[in-house]
Amino acid sequence: MKIRNDRFVVLHREGWAVRGPRSDRASGIFDTQREAIRRAREIVGRQGGGEVRIQNRQGRWRDSDTVAPGNDPFPPRDRK
Repeated sequence: MKIRNDRFVVLHREGWAVRGPRSDRASGIFDTQREAIRRAREIVGRQGGGEVRIQNRQGRWRDSDTVAPGNDPFPPRDRK
């Protein structure tokens, strides 16, 4: 079974955490969401691309970003 190369930016008691799929431990904890997003994109980019999913403070998914050369399932909708 292949594990997808995604990372999740989630609220953590000490700030914002970057987590991998099915991971109990955070890859890193950051003071700001912006720093966590930057690190998540860096990790995914180095591992060949994938998705970065971002939570808001209420725990709902607020955004998703495909990092090249990942396969964006909805390319027209992902333009910002």
